[in-house]
Amino acid sequence: MTSKTRNWKPQTALVHAGTLRSGFGETSEAMYLTQGYVYDTAQAAEARFKGEEPGFIYSRYANPTVDMFEKRMCALEGAEDARATASGMAAVTAALLCSARAGDHIVAARALFGSCRWVVETLAPKYGIEATLVDGTDIANWEKAVRPNTRLFFLESPTNPTLEVVDIAAVASLADSIGARLIVDNVFATPLQQKPLQLGAHIVVYSATKHIDGQGRCLGGIILSDKKWIDENLHDYFRHTGPSLSPFNAWTLLKGLETLPLRVRQQTESAGRIADFLAERSEIVRVIYPGRADHPQAAIVKKQMSGGSTLICLDVKGGKQAAFAFQNALDVVLISNNLGDAKSLITHPATTTHKNLSDEARAELGIGPGTLRLSVGLEDTDDLLEDIEQALTAAR
Repeated sequence: MTSKTRNWKPQTALVHAGTLRSGFGETSEAMYLTQGYVYDTAQAAEARFKGEEPGFIYSRYANPTVDMFEKRMCALEGAEDARATASGMAAVTAALLCSARAGDHIVAARALFGSCRWVVETLAPKYGIEATLVDGTDIANWEKAVRPNTRLFFLESPTNPTLEVVDIAAVASLADSIGARLIVDNVFATPLQQKPLQLGAHIVVYSATKHIDGQGRCLGGIILSDKKWIDENLHDYFRHTGPSLSPFNAWTLLKGLETLPLRVRQQTESAGRIADFLAERSEIVRVIYPGRADHPQAAIVKKQMSGGSTLICLDVKGGKQAAFAFQNALDVVLISNNLGDAKSLITHPATTTHKNLSDEARAELGIGPGTLRLSVGLEDTDDLLEDIEQALTAAR
């Protein structure tokens, strides 16, 4: 990134940053659908493999289209370097496994996406990595969980699906004090409304499948950090295990980034109105939304987020039966386990994304039989409110 681009606002960086153009001078980013690359001479091939000459070697390692996506995300996030992955879970798994080794200890917030909890609780111990889950909303819980071999902290904020908010700066400061690293899954906030690296986090991960694509087209993920950590810990992992993002998906995600600010702004505005509407309905027993004054961590939200969220957590009176009836009566809002899409989507976590957790674990996270996660899309807000109102009436 040149000095000319460093002061670009996000809207400009998401259109122009990291762009590579071929000799044809194309306007849209080129899609380089190639596995390998040709060298002018045998000496040039040797120099490139030695790292003495810049250039691409094999698309499992790096690819021009993927490189553009990585550089554009770095410009947005304020990161030195990044590696794009085939999915969000590939990003989470790589970040965790490349930050810890056998004999190390991870402290993670217990409010995690189901697959993230599986990686921490089930996969990591298979490789000799111990893990402790804590209520991440209280910094004292992180402090109590620290052991002499603690090398890594991991959290989501806001969390999936109950939208708890963790004080990233406080956890990052604790990590620094013991020589550990903090990984933040920033999907729910988006890179526009929360900057974990600026708050002291060391590594940020995204499922780019969500808001970054935001139109239900492809999978993708990305890990962002300082160049030294990526060179020393992540580079060889990528080179030899192959979780790389495809050039086609990278191109799709580049197109998604161009409209990300417009989409997130509209979705957040709609979500705020819908959360306020739901909070007044007798059929709803609980609404959690980071933009509301009654959010359990409202002070932290104000301190570390520049906006609310595109997601709402709500509890329907009457438990699972009422929650199902409400979902089934919706017309505009679709039932799906995805989020961050142009289409509004609703999910029943207890029977989908968090079904593999025990009843006790779900209760600890505040996920009850009537809990729903609403991902607000780009539809007209009045149409969404009308749809939700008629569904509540029908479900009553």
